[in-house]
Amino acid sequence: MKKLLRAAAVAAAAALALTACGGGGAATDPSNVSPTGEIKPREISWLLSRPADGAVINIMKKLADDYAKDHPGFALNLITTPDRPSYIQKLETLAAANKLPELFDTDATPFAQELAKQGKMVEADKLLKSLDVYDDYRPGALDYQRFDDGSLYMIPFQFELEFIWYNKALFEKAGVSVPKSLDDVPAMCTALRNAGITPIAIDGQDQWPLERYVAYQPFREAGPDFVQKLRKGEASFADDAGQKTVTWMADLGKAQCFQEGFSAQGYSDAQNQFTSGQAAMYNIGTWELPSLATDKLNSEVRNDIDFFTLPTTEGSVTSANEFVSPSGIGMAVNSKTYDPLVSDFLKFALEKYPAEYAATGALSPTTNVQTAIPGNATPLYKKALETANTLGGKQAMPWDTQLDPTTNGRLQQELVLLVQGNITPEQFTKTMDDAIKQNAPKFFK
Repeated sequence: MKKLLRAAAVAAAAALALTACGGGGAATDPSNVSPTGEIKPREISWLLSRPADGAVINIMKKLADDYAKDHPGFALNLITTPDRPSYIQKLETLAAANKLPELFDTDATPFAQELAKQGKMVEADKLLKSLDVYDDYRPGALDYQRFDDGSLYMIPFQFELEFIWYNKALFEKAGVSVPKSLDDVPAMCTALRNAGITPIAIDGQDQWPLERYVAYQPFREAGPDFVQKLRKGEASFADDAGQKTVTWMADLGKAQCFQEGFSAQGYSDAQNQFTSGQAAMYNIGTWELPSLATDKLNSEVRNDIDFFTLPTTEGSVTSANEFVSPSGIGMAVNSKTYDPLVSDFLKFALEKYPAEYAATGALSPTTNVQTAIPGNATPLYKKALETANTLGGKQAMPWDTQLDPTTNGRLQQELVLLVQGNITPEQFTKTMDDAIKQNAPKFFK
């Protein structure tokens, strides 16, 4: 199935390129963010890859209904496909056929950048500035959405911080403390194992949680530029930063850092292991605050839970207040269908959205609203939110949003084999550098 999906994606990309060459469906000026003329209400659509019952969709439904009260005939058709591979296939097919809706979700991928180069996406920085909301956004939330060249074509609707949550009682039992360096983690795992404790609970089925770990050492060793060079073959796993993470990942495996059979266990399995006191650490973002920092958390471990941010390393080029802080998949605006109605609705929605989102207890991508802390929150909830105010200027990008899809799939497979000790660091290095060499030139043209 994966091969079929990849083939479909490649075909769609090729079709897109052919369409662009043929000039079909010419876009309007993507820099014209203030179209003039009569606002004529109609149904517009937003192609999304978000949970159907999530806060973003629920709030935008409400705002669309509010807007329709003064604009009879307006409706927002939300078409969601939470499964990301299926969504990407749908997005690329519609793009190839020049049938993208008024609004659509995308990460800052090479495919999206190609759409932007073809003039098919409205320039988001100019749009936000024209609506006088640009300065309200957290710089990190906007930077997460930018392409390599710094251009901005997607608008964020969320902002998250990823922490390493830990159980203080289990740390004390094993005689370990919060690591001062990433390099301390394997030894910590050994001490925890010797005390009969599972060091880290991880969702192995979804693969991205393990892929987070491979990004950490290069981010500290070489900064955020490493993965941007790696994905294009301008850096390699054979480089110093690459070798450091390969060795570190192998060491995590040797120290049995992850729960037994982790590759077959899913999101809820990992969460349950940590919240039931069976594992000492759990790497997850602020989207889990309702589960980890309220009275919903198991009362037997509630007072033992705390978190720390990504440890630095000796000679680290990034700081302790710089780590993974994603703003999620962004929303792009189709320049071909951008007209006074879409412009007016976005102005209405983007002005009101932050307050609605913050009221749910989540971090807004903007700083002009204050997140409502739930009445059942523990002190950790406020502590986590306040960490957003002290972020540094660099952020660790999740590698699954940076690598070409084929290389990314291979990396996820090879990481499991490396951590399980089924392949050597040397085999991992050669396999991944060969994969990048083969796949990157076709994807990053």
